[in-house]
Amino acid sequence: MTIIRNVRILGGELADIRVAHGVITAITPTGPQADVISGGRPSGQEGAGGAGPGGVVGGADGDGLVVDGKGAIALPGLVDLHTHLREPGREDAETVQTGTQSAARGGFTAVHAMANTSPVADTAGVVEQVWRLGREFGHCDVHPVGAVTVGLGGRHLAELGAMADSAARVRVFSDDGKCVDDAVLMRRALEYVKAFDGVVAQHAQEPRLTEGAQMNEGVVSGRLGLTGWPAVAEEAIIARDCLLAAHVGSRLHVCHLSTAGSVEIIRWAKSKGWNVTAEVTPHHLLLTDDLVEESPVGAYNPIYKVNPPLRTRADVEALRAALADGTIDVVATDHAPHPVEDKETEWSAAAMGMVGLETALSVVQEAMVETGLLDWASVAQRMSVTPARIGRLAGQGQPLEVGAPANITLYDPSVRTEVDPSAFVSKSRNTPYEGMTLPGRVVATFLRGRPTVLEGKLV
Repeated sequence: MTIIRNVRILGGELADIRVAHGVITAITPTGPQADVISGGRPSGQEGAGGAGPGGVVGGADGDGLVVDGKGAIALPGLVDLHTHLREPGREDAETVQTGTQSAARGGFTAVHAMANTSPVADTAGVVEQVWRLGREFGHCDVHPVGAVTVGLGGRHLAELGAMADSAARVRVFSDDGKCVDDAVLMRRALEYVKAFDGVVAQHAQEPRLTEGAQMNEGVVSGRLGLTGWPAVAEEAIIARDCLLAAHVGSRLHVCHLSTAGSVEIIRWAKSKGWNVTAEVTPHHLLLTDDLVEESPVGAYNPIYKVNPPLRTRADVEALRAALADGTIDVVATDHAPHPVEDKETEWSAAAMGMVGLETALSVVQEAMVETGLLDWASVAQRMSVTPARIGRLAGQGQPLEVGAPANITLYDPSVRTEVDPSAFVSKSRNTPYEGMTLPGRVVATFLRGRPTVLEGKLV
């Protein structure tokens, strides 16, 4: 048995959480109205503990462990719909082991591993390999995303049914990194996944409009002489796919929205009652294309090169408002690790992408909570409950209540820390936040009652 004392559930009243056999068995208020909400004092097996903002792990209490949360916020374990773990094929950048360690440090208890590996996750064999590696290391649940097309080639549908029926039980399919730009093929994919309640997650990028693109098309790209990535290249694909999803009655998820126009298209589709969801990354909620020109180390810093590109301040404000009002459903990290040699090079040759698992919750606090746009209950909805629902994860994203799996993140929002990439557990260091001071830190993560992080450190 584990007792987690003095935590603020979703930022509310102080309470104790009792855990046994991997589930929450009781929640007891510890404030002025200290009545038991539900459940009783269980007798169970020896459990595991965690830590609060003070990093204090308590002692034994009978046959269990007591953890003093010291007022930390308790959230349901975070769920990421968009993680690149790189294994198999690019283990120099990340592995399932290091990527899931990074996820646990960021408060995540489940991640969806994108398909652009080598070999591509387009068969039952590859997705099962990734799924089994996740189970072996046990830092968080790993749910492979299956490719929509063979080899991400955009010509023939991959083995969608076989991946869905595999041990990995794939329900999310994406060619992320590449767009399924063929409308007929996209329609067929949307029709196919209906049979097993799957969802196609589209990387919305019209390739003909973005050939040679290096950053957001706008004033800054003009000054720097870099080929622009126009907003319409994203918006045109989103509009088309919303119409296709409505036509066939299927589920569509749009990856990493980045423009104000994309927000309006999603808002319109939802007003029609269509089954469309969308995500935004932490970096698109905080950073703008000005950084490509005005970064602390000067212009053309490849750390800010990402796909879709960083956009304008107006786009950032529209994305924040849309996440606040529910037009955008979830925050997803698009954690994209790269080795040093792929980022510390000239801009045109540098790889696109940023790591994001270990800083996601802090960036969301900075962009959304500190600005008054979201409270902690809403953060839990967008970073745990809704992504688990979209991914059809039965054991994740559950409210913190009696009988629910004990997937719990303890978070201290009161501290501010300078981001030091050398402290990351990810194999890669390509973070745009190096040297920035961000709020909050994850102090403990529990996966079905078992600690994966304590006192901010891996277990």
